Formats: sequence, C-alpha cells, structure tokens
Amino acid sequence: MKPAGSPPAFRKIALIGKFQSAEIAESLHALSGLLKERGCEVMVEQETASNIGAAARAASYAEIGKGADLAVVVGGDGTMLAAARNLVQYRMPLVGINQGRLGFMTDIALQDMHRSVGAILDGQYSMEERSLIDAELVRDGKVLLKTVALNDAVVNKGAQGRLIEFEVHIDGQYVYTQRSDGVIVATPTGSTAYALSAQGPILHPSLPAFALVPLYPHTLSARPVSISDRSTIEIVLLHAVDARAHFDGQALADMAEGDRLRLKRSENAIRFVHPPGYSYFVMLREKLRWSESIHNPPPAS
Repeated sequence: MKPAGSPPAFRKIALIGKFQSAEIAESLHALSGLLKERGCEVMVEQETASNIGAAARAASYAEIGKGADLAVVVGGDGTMLAAARNLVQYRMPLVGINQGRLGFMTDIALQDMHRSVGAILDGQYSMEERSLIDAELVRDGKVLLKTVALNDAVVNKGAQGRLIEFEVHIDGQYVYTQRSDGVIVATPTGSTAYALSAQGPILHPSLPAFALVPLYPHTLSARPVSISDRSTIEIVLLHAVDARAHFDGQALADMAEGDRLRLKRSENAIRFVHPPGYSYFVMLREKLRWSESIHNPPPAS
C-alpha cells in the first residue's frame, strides 16, 4: 500500500463508457470526481464524452493510447471489447466496472467502484495479460481484411440459413472437412463467450491455447478441439450460398467460396488490471452460478 499522500499508481486515467445510459453517465461523473480528488489527470473518450456531457477533457483513442496510464471502462463486456480492440496497439492497461449483464471482463461491481478504484490507485492490484488472434482474410491470393480478435473469430452461415462446407488446416496440415453452421476459434478470454454457448471448453486465461468449436455440425462425432496458440489455423470455405466471418461480434466480412481465413496468436496482448482479491474461479462461480444449491459453500481462499 502506498503511504498516505503519495501520488497515485496511475497518474493519467481515461474513462470509457460507450452506451447512452443515465446510470453509466452518473457513474462516470462520480468516477471522474473521485480520480480528480486523488490527484489524477482525467480524460474521457470522445464518443463517451458526447453521450454523457463534459466530465473531463475529451480525447480520441489515439490520444488516450499515447497519453494515458490506465483506461477505466464502465459498462459491459461489449464496451470492454471495443476499448480493447482500439487500445491494444498501445499496450494500455484496462480495468472494467460492470454495468452490463455478465461481466466476465469487467470484474469490478458497481457498488465496489470507489473502494476498488481507490485500492488500485494505492498500488493494490494485479496485472494479467490476455492473448488475441490476428486474423487475415485472403481471396485469390490478395488480403481483403486484417483485424484482431480478443474473444473469437467465427465463420458461419449468413442470412440464407443453409449449412456451409469448409476445410480446417493447422500448421499446413489438413485436419477435417465439415458441413455445419460454422466454426468458432476462441481465445481463453473468448472461451466464456459465444464458444461456451456452443458447448466449447472453458480455457483458463493462462493457457497458451485456442479452442475450435463447431456450430451445429452435420456429423455428430464433430467435437470441440483445443490446440496450441502457437499454431496457425486456416479455414478454407468450400461451398456456401452465404457465409460471413465475424471478429468479436464487432467486425465482419462476407466470404466467398475459395476464401481462406488465416488465424494466429497476435504479438500484442491485452493487459487487464484486477483489484485486490480478484480470483478467476470466484468470478466463474458467480457469473455461471456454480454451487447455487449448496447452502454453505467454502470461503474463497
């Protein structure tokens, strides 16, 4: 713990809260006041500032990436995903205050905001790196799209609702041909998102792995597979009336037969800041409602 009166652990702090909500606006204004009382310089992401009114100096993501020491995201996991995608190139540490539904990445509860943020400013926090996927969509030898994904890259059927057919290659080795609604390639962070609803495995964030999760495969023996994140994955679209590639549910591209989606671990990583007492397994137990039937669960160690 820092001595009383010492400077905060993070001096320049950016606030981000994408969605228009009176509750989020109130939280951001309160947080801005707390940070200024602690001697922090505060900036607000410019779209956020336009939604909530002036709480501090408005700044673009580029200005935040170059000038802030920490970004505080108020909202849900979708808001965190957008912030992470915009700030990953700057290696900006992020901390999330949950005002969404589940909040796997925004792990500070709203009622704990003042206490947890205060503790982080006092130097009581842990830092965790999360891997991302670099994605490249290739058609006829030309790269059509390059992007990143923190949660997942997904190839699936489009609006026509018909099965698509594709091949999967790993490190240049043919793995299988599949007819299905599509396939999810998930990072450990994304293993508790869309992939989980498709019966994929939960991967601990420290695992150097990706999960390949089929979406309603025509062959019942098709199962999720976990592979090393050192691998390069290539998905080749063989046949489809309509198909699309999605990245974190926020970027998408139409796919044509013969297109190749190449995926590998990014050289960049997201850095999450956690408050004192954070536990990944406690978070899972609370968010997924494990052990609800047990009246007196053992205390967290």
